[in-house]
Amino acid sequence: MKIFKFGGASVKDADGVKNLLKVLKHEGLKNTVVVVSAMGKMTNAFEKIVDAYFYKKIAVSDAILHVRNYHLAIITDLSFDENDVIFFDFEQIFAQLSGFLTKNTSKDYNYIYDQTVSFGELLSTKIVSAYLTKDGVKNNWIDVREQIRTNDFYRNAQVDWIETTKRISSNIDASKLTITQGFLGGNKENTTTLGREGSDYTAAIFAHCLNAESVTIWKDVIGVLNADPRSFEEAKLLEQISYKEAIEMAFYGASVIHPKTLKPLENKLIPLYVRSFIDLDNLGTSVKKGVDLYPKTPCFILKKKQILVSISALDFSFMVEHNLRDIFNYLHDHKLKVNLIQNSALSFTVCIEDLYGNFDAFYNNIESNYKVSFNRGVTLFTVRHFDEISVSKIEKSHTVLLKQTSRETIQFVVE
Repeated sequence: MKIFKFGGASVKDADGVKNLLKVLKHEGLKNTVVVVSAMGKMTNAFEKIVDAYFYKKIAVSDAILHVRNYHLAIITDLSFDENDVIFFDFEQIFAQLSGFLTKNTSKDYNYIYDQTVSFGELLSTKIVSAYLTKDGVKNNWIDVREQIRTNDFYRNAQVDWIETTKRISSNIDASKLTITQGFLGGNKENTTTLGREGSDYTAAIFAHCLNAESVTIWKDVIGVLNADPRSFEEAKLLEQISYKEAIEMAFYGASVIHPKTLKPLENKLIPLYVRSFIDLDNLGTSVKKGVDLYPKTPCFILKKKQILVSISALDFSFMVEHNLRDIFNYLHDHKLKVNLIQNSALSFTVCIEDLYGNFDAFYNNIESNYKVSFNRGVTLFTVRHFDEISVSKIEKSHTVLLKQTSRETIQFVVE
């Protein structure tokens, strides 16, 4: 049993869908679960539907029409027969979307988000499954929401591993080709999502539950690089990474591997491969038990759109345990993700990510008890296995607001 995950870039158009079939034929069609993300940038497009519905800034019908036309163009380019079932599935999905938006009475943005954005994965997998069938490749399309069971923490749901394992191990025919959705789960009544970029995590969940031989994430890059080539020159391919090192890199924000993906694989020593869907002969990067990093080189990770917040007591007293407890309660209550911590006798500084747009509410709640200053729009650089040259590059080219060093890692918050 192998688990393949194809992201949005791999199925962004008709040629991408055709190439997915080429990859499957190259690698083998049996004993495979294929996890597919929404096509191209369609998750962003569905987010615009949510915002149009919730904030009333643009017409919902216009936002839906953009998504509809995008997918219809791909279906047309794939030359389906006019009587193919994909057209029925296509219309049914958009009817379900319109029905939800018409009947919904909830004012919970996160709930509305999950019910709406999830249609991106349903559309992409229906199209992929139909195209494989059209080409004579038998496959089973399954609704992942019936397999991965979660709680009701919308937009970042937690997996019920006992129920999920029972369902997946019972319902997936390991001898056949299965097509399913990434990113999604379900509670007893509604759709949930596993967090942005959660399709990698979906692949790991299936691998863990099915005791898979391996997981392969198919990307438009040759593997895991030591830096994002869009931001750093001379990025190098990392041929092998240990689970421990990959978890460290994911924790700090490396975008190639989702942070929650690795632990379910490590627990069963299931290797993860990151390969190019363009260059099928390139073996890419393997993540498995063994050497921490090969080749050993500094690894650059950056997270943009951060907020640097410094907090001190109003009476200039020391920042001690009860202050820190209060601050973390505020951060937790407002779902602010902490990416760096630094404290001194009189102040406590955090670099945070405002995933849910709650920072202003956080600030308004905390400022009555603490003195708070902040910088929006900063960037957090993390360098694993740093050396003098890598540190010098960052310090010379940016204004450094904060610097923190440990044995293997150095971090900078820069403007």
